[in-house]
Amino acid sequence: MAETEVAGLAPATVQRVTRWNVLPIMEAVVLALALSLPLALPDYLTVFATRVAILALFALSFDLVWGYAGIMSFGQALFFGAAGYGVALLGRDLNISNLLIVLPAGVLIGLAFALLLGGFLLLGRHPTSMIFVALGTLTGSYAADRLARGWYYLGGQNGIPSIPPMTLGAYEFEEGPVFYYFALALLVVIYLLCRFLVRSQFGLALAGLRENETRIAFFGYKTQHLKAIVFAIGGAIAGLAGSLYAFHEGFVWPNMVGVVISTQVVLYVLFGGSGTLIGAVIGTVIIEGVSFWLSDNYRDVWPIILGVLLLLVILFRPLGLISFVLSERERVGRFGISPKKGSHGAA
Repeated sequence: MAETEVAGLAPATVQRVTRWNVLPIMEAVVLALALSLPLALPDYLTVFATRVAILALFALSFDLVWGYAGIMSFGQALFFGAAGYGVALLGRDLNISNLLIVLPAGVLIGLAFALLLGGFLLLGRHPTSMIFVALGTLTGSYAADRLARGWYYLGGQNGIPSIPPMTLGAYEFEEGPVFYYFALALLVVIYLLCRFLVRSQFGLALAGLRENETRIAFFGYKTQHLKAIVFAIGGAIAGLAGSLYAFHEGFVWPNMVGVVISTQVVLYVLFGGSGTLIGAVIGTVIIEGVSFWLSDNYRDVWPIILGVLLLLVILFRPLGLISFVLSERERVGRFGISPKKGSHGAA
């Protein structure tokens, strides 16, 4: 009888196993393609690919905050740009460009700004709404943009140009394959850390926050503290991305802390698929790649074409492009200890 039941359930079981294997396959394919890019691309496209890898790291920070904790941070560029300005000032005023100093400094700057803003928006006496947090972060980003444009010490409208190249000992990181692989390595490390985090018990609590905050609070979780923690982690990752971006581009400007880049990162995650991590990376690559191609071939109307494409995807695939191949069950993930093989629970 047991064999008959197992045999009857076998197709469903096989289908479930197949679905569970989609995500690691996608991650492996994306990594393999990323590793081989400099071998196939000319130098100027390798520089572009490095910029995309850094922006994908930035998108991870937003996906962690919104896709898993349900915090709509419309001012994520504040942490990204603040770290960029911070390391630019270290390079300009103190002639410090060693990556062992500037990258941790960028992380700390992003973390500090996220703690300050998150403490104000999330740690009040009463739970805050998504709209309040979205408008609060948007206001913070806009205020930082206006401050940067009007502050002579930060270069005003022109920003801070001619940042010295990032160094490690006597070696200088110039645009090219070495910088690309360094940025890719950081992206992979942060991705793995985020994957570990969201598959942990903490990640399960975050998923509960996103789905039903009231019920999670009923279970005894301090929801506001959880939100503040993940908001700070997202700010630290955005700070790392911003410091890398500043050294790769060689200058910083007010748009880095403003509303435009904050909106861009929302589109990256929406387009690829929120709450998956890999969706944020894929969305960044596709949007930046399509933008590059359209701007080169349809210079007058490319923003309109891109806008229509984004609108179509958001309307007809609200879970993003990744929902074509990733099941809802796999998006949520598995938590806890798997039942032993042959047990009643496994059957």
